[in-house]
Amino acid sequence: MSSMEIQNSGEEPCIRLEHLPGKSPHLAGKASPQVTIRWDAPQVTANGVHDIEDRILRITGYYGYKPGFSSHRREDGSESHAETPVSETSGDGTAYHTCVNTVLKVLGGLLVVLCVSSCWVGITQVVQLTFKSFSCPFFITWFSTNWNILFFPLYYSGHVATTREKQTPIQKFRECSRLFGEDGMSLKVFLKRTAPFSILWTLTNYLYLLALRKLTATDVSALYCCHKAFVFLLSWIVLKDRFMGVRIVAAIMAITGIVMMAYADGFHGDSFMGVALAVGSASTSALYKVLFKMFLGSANLGEAAHFFSTMGFFNLIFISCVPLILYFTRVEHWGSLSSLPWGYLCGVAGLWLVFNILVNVGVVLTYPILISIGTLLSVPGNAAIDVLKHEVIFSVVRLAATCIICLGFLLLLLPEEWDTVTLRFLTTLADKKTEEHGEELTESSVHTRSRSRANGAVSIPMA
Repeated sequence: MSSMEIQNSGEEPCIRLEHLPGKSPHLAGKASPQVTIRWDAPQVTANGVHDIEDRILRITGYYGYKPGFSSHRREDGSESHAETPVSETSGDGTAYHTCVNTVLKVLGGLLVVLCVSSCWVGITQVVQLTFKSFSCPFFITWFSTNWNILFFPLYYSGHVATTREKQTPIQKFRECSRLFGEDGMSLKVFLKRTAPFSILWTLTNYLYLLALRKLTATDVSALYCCHKAFVFLLSWIVLKDRFMGVRIVAAIMAITGIVMMAYADGFHGDSFMGVALAVGSASTSALYKVLFKMFLGSANLGEAAHFFSTMGFFNLIFISCVPLILYFTRVEHWGSLSSLPWGYLCGVAGLWLVFNILVNVGVVLTYPILISIGTLLSVPGNAAIDVLKHEVIFSVVRLAATCIICLGFLLLLLPEEWDTVTLRFLTTLADKKTEEHGEELTESSVHTRSRSRANGAVSIPMA
């Protein structure tokens, strides 16, 4: 018979089988080899009790089982869990702050969108109210543009209130004048850089106000949204920007909406002239933006404030003669200065100044796409006022044209890499579904194996 000894070397227990002398069960003349069977026993836990999971796994012969693996895994997991709280906490804190900043930026952008849309609707409606007693669109344009002079003083006041390093107005003005070149502002640069943009700015606003005398506020604001399509076409032709098929489709939709708007009342009369004036305003606005990008590039908030104030000064000095010429030629004649509707005039000028400030501040603080959406939302805003207050009845053709123009405007807001991002998102979504399906199959196979063990079937590992 054989005797079984349990030896403990202080590290791992082992079991050894040895033959007793003289009691060999083997036949004589044959060597009886000594058989030693060893396996790693499960480690003893801190309270001196063997892990029950190791016993069960050893008895059932689970594939890939290594004695003590479950206890080691638990210990490693506890150690890693004990080591990671600091890094996880710091990572969670960073993610939390990033999420909070993104949420605040989006909420601020939505607030700016509402303000931009409200200002543009207010400008359009107040102008139409002004025309009832004072039908002088160029004088309104000139008077409103003069208020741009206040842009830089307001910016400097905000700069002084929010920064610790104070600069004098002259220092800040010179710093922001770098938009015109390294040499700063000079009379030559003032005339060369400011004159074209000031003229385009005046033409854009003047044509917009002329269109408001022919069409409803909804039609004019919808047609003005076509400037986004004109910006793309000019940038593609002049600046050699990237060609995008979806934006070509959007430009075609804008042109289709323009034709439908002109066809709504026939290609004659005030309606057709109003459409032409609104499209002209959108065209000069697009040319203004493309030339700004070509010659001046991008500008921060201080440089934008400097630029608008400079245009205001140019308008006050060089364009003031135009209202006088129109007055003496009786193209735009008004009575005494006291008879002018100063309330409406100051309201239009103030709203225009606030609109320009919000557009430039919103681009810095939030997402530029939200500012464009604010301009688009002026269309339903003006439509609501026209229907509720002025009792305007829109024809089906005009509604269809407005919807087509707005849809084209939204397509133009798509980023340049929208197709790549969309394909990447769809691929990621498909991979995620495949992984979830694979996990479901794995879980079902594990449940089937555990059910077979419960019924008495034991998996025997292959040698």
